[in-house]
Amino acid sequence: MDNSYGADVLAGHDRFGRKPKRAIPEVAATGDVVAEDPLSGFCGLVVGCTSTAVTLEDRNGKQRNFPLTVGAFLVDGQQVTLVRPMAKPTAPQRSASGSVAVSGLRARTARAARIWVEGIHDAALLERVWGHDLRVEGIVVEPIHGLDNLEAALREFGPTARRRVGVLADHLVPGSKEQRIADAVATGRHRANVLITGHPYVDVWQAVRPAAVGIAAWPEVPRGVDWKTGVCAALGVSDPATMWGRVNGAVRSFRDLQTPLITAVEQLIDFVSADDVGVDDG
Repeated sequence: MDNSYGADVLAGHDRFGRKPKRAIPEVAATGDVVAEDPLSGFCGLVVGCTSTAVTLEDRNGKQRNFPLTVGAFLVDGQQVTLVRPMAKPTAPQRSASGSVAVSGLRARTARAARIWVEGIHDAALLERVWGHDLRVEGIVVEPIHGLDNLEAALREFGPTARRRVGVLADHLVPGSKEQRIADAVATGRHRANVLITGHPYVDVWQAVRPAAVGIAAWPEVPRGVDWKTGVCAALGVSDPATMWGRVNGAVRSFRDLQTPLITAVEQLIDFVSADDVGVDDG
């Protein structure tokens, strides 16, 4: 038989004959949302939002606060519920070296391995930029006061697979004295347990970016003139100690250092903190 009443008159209703409520979408009240309060006709850009209210600003700069009531606003002509935006995840804190900072850090027991540097200025810069990383890994940095002392220091220290030594050398360029010393170690009996890396600069000062120190470039110092003394004379600084304070104070993070120094130090830290390198029993 033909259905003279057409389709089911209860279609789309619940069993009591009521239409189900239409879901009202939620919209985060971010700074790029324009919303309208239909009761007052006020329309404006979201300029603030708390857990209970939203602030709208119209084209004339007038602001009004409205409670965050369900379905109380129109956005693009559609009824919506404005909600407070979720906070963005906090980015992990970074150390001066750019590594992820470990909160509540307690320095681990020192490894038997060591990083050796040529002088106290080198050690100070490593502490300034990589100090956090060194304590996380339990690495001790020691100055040996010149690469000429390396052979004697290695003989006394006695590197082994569990007592590695990483050495940071200044002026590590082809043909230099430093490069000859590095080559001798790389082919000698300690080659498996000692790594020498370095940078091409005459002194570690030069591994600090000139802009960080407030100069256009590091001065050219004539051959035969002590480099630090020559730099101070060219820059009009009274003495190396004063200039060092300026250099050291200019370094805030790895971004203030030249790439060769960063690369060299990172290689040394990886070398002496390998999983098979033990801790100091002393």
